[in-house]
Amino acid sequence: MSSALKIWKKILPFVKNKFILSFIIFITWLLFFDRNNLIDRAKELRHLKQLEKDKKYYIERIDKDSKRLKQLKTNSKNLEKFAREQYLMKKDDEDIFVIVEED
Repeated sequence: MSSALKIWKKILPFVKNKFILSFIIFITWLLFFDRNNLIDRAKELRHLKQLEKDKKYYIERIDKDSKRLKQLKTNSKNLEKFAREQYLMKKDDEDIFVIVEED
């Protein structure tokens, strides 16, 4: 007898058992065909991790911007510095030279 036939004879009684067969079909259905199958769950977990990273980034950014806003509201020199740096604003008797560095 070939080895494949021997293996088939050992597996055949389990396959004929209706409870084991039902269990195998049930597990296959859950893993691949169900609305919450294993593949979709893995995708959703990756997406959730990315959203948690984004949340952490935005919370840090909000804290940083809140501190900066508080500084701008409390000190007029900081407000003037911010306007000059970010919006290239200048006084009437000044000239601004912008240096752009290329990569």
